[in-house]
Amino acid sequence: MKRLRWPRWMPIDPYILLLLGTVGLAALLPARGTGADVASGASTAAIAFLFFLYGARLSTREAMDGVRHWRLHVTVLACTFVVFPLLGLASRGLVPVFLTDPLYQGLLFLTLVPSTIQSSIAFTSIARGNVPAAICAGSFSSLVGIVVTPLLAAALLGSGGGGFSADSLLEIVLQLLVPFTAGQLLRRWIGGFVARHKKVLQLVDRGSILLVVYTAFSEGMVQGIWHQVSPVRLAGLLAVQAVLLAVMLLLTWYGAKGLGFGREDRIAIQFAGSKKSLAAGLPMASVLFGAHASLAVLPLMLFHQMQLMVCAVIAKRRSHDPEAPTPRDGTAASVPAPVGTGHR
Repeated sequence: MKRLRWPRWMPIDPYILLLLGTVGLAALLPARGTGADVASGASTAAIAFLFFLYGARLSTREAMDGVRHWRLHVTVLACTFVVFPLLGLASRGLVPVFLTDPLYQGLLFLTLVPSTIQSSIAFTSIARGNVPAAICAGSFSSLVGIVVTPLLAAALLGSGGGGFSADSLLEIVLQLLVPFTAGQLLRRWIGGFVARHKKVLQLVDRGSILLVVYTAFSEGMVQGIWHQVSPVRLAGLLAVQAVLLAVMLLLTWYGAKGLGFGREDRIAIQFAGSKKSLAAGLPMASVLFGAHASLAVLPLMLFHQMQLMVCAVIAKRRSHDPEAPTPRDGTAASVPAPVGTGHR
């Protein structure tokens, strides 16, 4: 029997459906009292385990091998951690007409998280771009984001980010940086095990994220913060995010051309520089925003699905460009499935 797969024509990431189902469960049956304490403790442990796995999976050597193409990586990092945050800050002018202040905080946080790896590679492969560069660019972004994202959040969100303080920085170090560093240090001994059991650990990985989402949205329901989001505000948020994604896609493509990059490099820059990681952002938001994490991650969840749908269309069209390189066997390039949260 053939293995059941999610239909390729279906534009919705199946993992997003699981996330939405988790949100619905939190709305109907939020964790309260002792249950909330247990869920919070489990969520804290899950976040630490997630970043331990990130450290164990990520090959530092592979990332460092990309130093030879430093201009491309600097360009992607600038898009991810400079241009995106500047656009996020500019969106402050849309409050309160299009966005409420909590939604703006979530949108600004979205612009601070690192780029994806998995989906950036998949779309670069579909479009016949520079796949090795996409791998290195995503790895660099993940490594830098572990440190830079919390620092940018401290500088730009301040006390508006759910009570961000020195204690929050310490919590980030203990929950994110320490497990990540431990994973990197132990990678020499456990890297083979992680590689051999990648599919099983991916289930644990995604299950942990679902637990983080359930805990965050349960706290939001108990606090009653969802009364702050109306359908009109949600539509305004989607419109703002659509403009944000369009600006970044255009800027990464034509900006890379202006910097003298070739077609294959421009494809890698566009897909790595215009996207944000749901897998890395959700745990960080849980630590940074506490009880306000549910509203903080809403823009990230919506943007994640939007970027997958739009980039899938762009990648398919890029693959038919007249100047696209022809695979050696004369057939279409082998394409990894561009679904899932895309690690980091």
